[in-house]
Amino acid sequence: MTITPTQQVTAVAALAALLPASTPLESVHWTVTSGEIPAVGMSTLTVDYLGAISAELAIALPRSTEEIIKMAAVSAAVSARDVLRPALEAAAETLGSGVLGDVAEGASTDLFADPEAAVYRLSEPGSTEPFAWFAIRTQNSEKHPSRGNAVVTAQKMGRIHGVEMALSVVIGRTRMTVANVLGLEPGDVVDLDRPAGSPADILLNGRLIAHGEVVVVDQEYAVRITKILDAAETIR
Repeated sequence: MTITPTQQVTAVAALAALLPASTPLESVHWTVTSGEIPAVGMSTLTVDYLGAISAELAIALPRSTEEIIKMAAVSAAVSARDVLRPALEAAAETLGSGVLGDVAEGASTDLFADPEAAVYRLSEPGSTEPFAWFAIRTQNSEKHPSRGNAVVTAQKMGRIHGVEMALSVVIGRTRMTVANVLGLEPGDVVDLDRPAGSPADILLNGRLIAHGEVVVVDQEYAVRITKILDAAETIR
């Protein structure tokens, strides 16, 4: 299956909503002409999404945006990839159920130069400079046979039984400007987006798989599983 223009617009809107910009971002579809690479010289993050529609996604950051991301990463004690992964995941999940791979950080602009990719320019209203560039392309199983839909057997699953994955528990989220994050001090209270008593989200490698409640076991925090989500319910 290929990504339709409507799905492209939905994906870029989902991504833009989670980027750490001071104002809502506007997106413009950018027709790449022969030899033109909009994101040349910029740092990029790329990721594969395997699912109902498999795709490759990339985001390129101008130097000014890169500094904003670095400040947010330092303040949150995470990497730039962690700051931008939720935005890339939100964009990918508009394509249907699937699994987002590891976000790769580098300076490659191959995806932005491919005429088969849809490229978007994201900017703040009134700004003449882009805040970011976004590219999305359907994965071609003929070009990449290993990425096509494969039959999963118990024998194949056995190969990865020993692979460790990161399980995280999220009790809530909020959106803040970089200025507000930099102004945080010990003792400040940050309001989250859900009321007390709401179930916590349980994420496997960043993907929602279950709900639970936070408990204390032997003076350590733990989570009691209350609901395992099926594939349709994990789409956020």
